[in-house]
Amino acid sequence: MDDSDDDIPIASLTAKIAPAPIIKSEPKPPPAAAPAAAAKPKPIDGAIPKKVKKEVSNAEKYPGLTADEIAYKEKLKEIKRFAKIEKQQKKEKKKAKKEKEAKKRQREDSGGDFERKPKKEKKPRAIKVETGPKKAKATDKTQRLAQAMKAFLWWNAPTPPEGQQWSTMEHGGVAFPEEYVPHGVKMFYDGKEIDLTPEQEEAATFMAGMDKNGMHLGNPKTAKIFINNFFTDFKALLGRGHPVKDFAKCDFKRISDHLEEQKMVKKAITDGEKKMNKKIKDQINFKHGYAIVDGHIEKVGNFNMEPPGTFRGRGEHPKMGKIKQRVLPEQVFMNFSVENAPPICPVPGHAWGEIRHDPCVQWLGNWKENINGQDKYMQLAAMSSFKGKSDRSKYNKAARLCGNIEKIRKDYKKNLTAKDKALRQLATAMWVIDRLALRVGGEKDTDEEADTVGCCSLRVEHMTFNPNNDDDALEVELEFLGKDSMLFKQTIDFGSELYTTNNGMGEQVYKNFKNFCTGKKKSDDIFETLTPSILNDHLKNLMPGLSAKVFRTYNASVTLQDELAKKEKVENWDSLTVTQKVTNYNDANRIVAILCNHQRTVSKAQETALETIQAKLDTLIEQKKVLKKILKLFNKGGDLSLIPKKKSETEMKEAVTKALENAKKMKEEAKSNEEKIAATKADAEAKKLRKEAGDSKFSQAHLWENQPSESQVANKIQQWTQKIERMSMDLKNKDDNKEVSLGTSKINYMDPRATVAFCKRNEVPIDRVFSRTLRDKFNWAMSVTPEWQFCYEIGLED
Repeated sequence: MDDSDDDIPIASLTAKIAPAPIIKSEPKPPPAAAPAAAAKPKPIDGAIPKKVKKEVSNAEKYPGLTADEIAYKEKLKEIKRFAKIEKQQKKEKKKAKKEKEAKKRQREDSGGDFERKPKKEKKPRAIKVETGPKKAKATDKTQRLAQAMKAFLWWNAPTPPEGQQWSTMEHGGVAFPEEYVPHGVKMFYDGKEIDLTPEQEEAATFMAGMDKNGMHLGNPKTAKIFINNFFTDFKALLGRGHPVKDFAKCDFKRISDHLEEQKMVKKAITDGEKKMNKKIKDQINFKHGYAIVDGHIEKVGNFNMEPPGTFRGRGEHPKMGKIKQRVLPEQVFMNFSVENAPPICPVPGHAWGEIRHDPCVQWLGNWKENINGQDKYMQLAAMSSFKGKSDRSKYNKAARLCGNIEKIRKDYKKNLTAKDKALRQLATAMWVIDRLALRVGGEKDTDEEADTVGCCSLRVEHMTFNPNNDDDALEVELEFLGKDSMLFKQTIDFGSELYTTNNGMGEQVYKNFKNFCTGKKKSDDIFETLTPSILNDHLKNLMPGLSAKVFRTYNASVTLQDELAKKEKVENWDSLTVTQKVTNYNDANRIVAILCNHQRTVSKAQETALETIQAKLDTLIEQKKVLKKILKLFNKGGDLSLIPKKKSETEMKEAVTKALENAKKMKEEAKSNEEKIAATKADAEAKKLRKEAGDSKFSQAHLWENQPSESQVANKIQQWTQKIERMSMDLKNKDDNKEVSLGTSKINYMDPRATVAFCKRNEVPIDRVFSRTLRDKFNWAMSVTPEWQFCYEIGLED
């Protein structure tokens, strides 16, 4: 073995051993004395120990050196030897890794037709005998709390006394947002800088942070409402005699630019800072996010106090733009059991407004907001036992309607032709609530809230008779703003089978509407003799606890169950894949959402996502065409050298890795705002490069680095056919549901037990239709049998 030190870095050697002691060399004896010193040692009786042999050998190898110097030399030699071995092992590992990656690429290129070596028969392992309890997997605090909450099966626990929600309750109170820190950036008025107090500056910053092209300021109609409301409150903060008088002369651009700069700075956060922020967030969550109710842990829903800002509202809310004030602890009431200590107020120098010990209510905290003067509550989360009991009771009440619906329908159908107009209007409203799933609605002060409409508040202007100019059709276009200012716009054909079969009396309802609207102004009510209280009292007389919402819950659950039953009767149902069954479930869900008018606005992100999927689908189709042409070359004995080859992706991968590492390094080294902004831009460019690399890889995924075989091409065509089918189905599903909110009916109206039973009958994993949040919310519904049905008997379980 070569003992040369030339190929071993000196730093690696000195890092592994301690420095040798400095030894002063003694003067060498004169040559004449040397023979006596070099005399051979006398032989020792018996075997010579190995240690002695080694010492003698070393003395001969290194003449004139002391024992310490010899030991240092030997240690150095040993380290060099191990360093060489380690270097060789690294080379071998790197080589093996490259060979493994090459084989993997070859398998991928072959479409799964790569010939593998037969696996060696493994020797049966010896059975391990457990000598003690198995060590549990390590979990963090959040996971342990989640497991503790899941362990409590509230539906098996004893119920509290009537009218009482809990016996003992302890919690950590409300978490408040941080105090505003002034940034000192000036706003301009009529070209001049304006000095503002911290409170005034905060309000100006709210306006500067609004998106000029967003849904509030981008729409001329809502922008006018928003700006007028904001400027009214802003002037009140500025006080009398302040030079700011006209909003048109206000310039918030410098503050807007500052906010954009701060966004860029925040994006330059390092991994260490992210971990620290998460740690702080977790600490707040552990302190305020859990409550102990009757001895078990419950998750708290909204423990974070809403920060101040501009009120947005939905639709054309008349109060949008008003400034939401900061809520102080003195405005908050706390509710907990008398034997527990009150939550500690987290804001220094402040105290809770009032302490209560009321076990008859579910809320933990209560305060009033300044925009509409409404009560806001801190309550337990949707997965809590309080919400679970309420949900199960709601669905069971709707199930009880199954046994009363025929009697109720018979009653209102009889009165659809009554001579008394008030009775006729009541019956028509009942038909609308039952068949069209409209809410009751009521009179509203349009200066205080948006002009949303329900059944009782329908006006003549909301109905257009014969919208398609077909004199034989019994059509009405119904258009109004429903709950949350969502547009309800449907053309209803009262003469269709949907509303006439089984004595549906759709024609009579059309005649009634025509009669109610005749001779009235557009702003007049259609049901002038009907009020929400009259309608609600009538519903309660028909069945205890009956309301328009019970009708909606009943119709949503029955419709889902019936639609799923129709789909399960299809001949080839059992041969469908899980994905196809989920698509069918979503189709049924969509019918329910349309019935309940659960709509949503298509966002730019959704449109972009759909365009991306369509582009990928088009690419797959083109790639399949190329693969078919390649297969034809094999079939016709063509020139195989014409087959296009896959370009190497190594360079691009290395460039992406380098760019990401560089951006990360820039983030970690950035100190000033300018450096952080530069790091954010570098990170954005690196991610853009990574996306381009991904697109490049996708664009040539159908090709091979080497010439493929005929079977490899055939296999890949089959793979691409399956990919196209899956992606087409995914695109259709997303496109069909883009304007419909499937989640609202899942959360609030469709009995979850119908969904669970469907999944069990058809071996569809529940997580394909219910998110984790819904699975936690409806944990009480997971134990139903596959044969479960939404029916009257279910309603008697409460």
